[in-house]
Amino acid sequence: MNTITSLENEKIKHLAKLNNKKERDRSGEFTVENIKTISDALVSGIKPLAVFISEELANSSDQRIKEIISQVAEIYTINKKINQKISNLETPSGIMAVFKKLTGKINTSQKNIYLNGINDPGNLGTILRTALALGFKNIVMDEGCADVYNYKTINASKDAILKLNLILDKQLEVFHQLKKVMPVYATNLDKGHDPKIIKESKFCLVFGGEASGVNKEILAKANKFIKLEMSGEIESLNVAVACGIILYQLR
Repeated sequence: MNTITSLENEKIKHLAKLNNKKERDRSGEFTVENIKTISDALVSGIKPLAVFISEELANSSDQRIKEIISQVAEIYTINKKINQKISNLETPSGIMAVFKKLTGKINTSQKNIYLNGINDPGNLGTILRTALALGFKNIVMDEGCADVYNYKTINASKDAILKLNLILDKQLEVFHQLKKVMPVYATNLDKGHDPKIIKESKFCLVFGGEASGVNKEILAKANKFIKLEMSGEIESLNVAVACGIILYQLR
């Protein structure tokens, strides 16, 4: 276990840069600041490239910290000043792990969730966490979605981000591939069927952003629309809540 005391250290500079999407895309790395997420990742066999721990946390009796220190090859202790510099959080957690982005693969033999324009990181993260909990592991996100490696997305998704098969779609290329081999169901506020009409073992289910819903091009290619019936006293649900209800019915 090594100690870093300078803000000018190259590793610390790199960590600070990873707060920026451009650097995450360039390096193929991202950071996690939640001790439970890091610990759960290790239990699942997913090891971070490096972990940076505050001096106070490194000397604590927390068993999870001891396990992280014993299992990760690169461990660095950092002081309070550095901890505050690299953290995205208002109150730094005292730990930051660097992970390599996982490369997802298009899966045409199972059910897929397609996220169209989910631009709020909290909603995106909640959907990812919910999808994993209910057994939906193939998630495709288009360019209108929030960055899946944004710290707000990660905080909401917990370790789901490390366990799901995540695909980033560009110009609907992946969507068109899925459309060729499975039915497409798109959520729609105005009209549609109960989610339970979906009986196939493989399908593509599309959720759109709260402001504009599923875009017109995808709606035009959907086999059927899905709609949640509500009391009429409220116009719509938060997209993450609606997603949870529908996926629960289809689990």
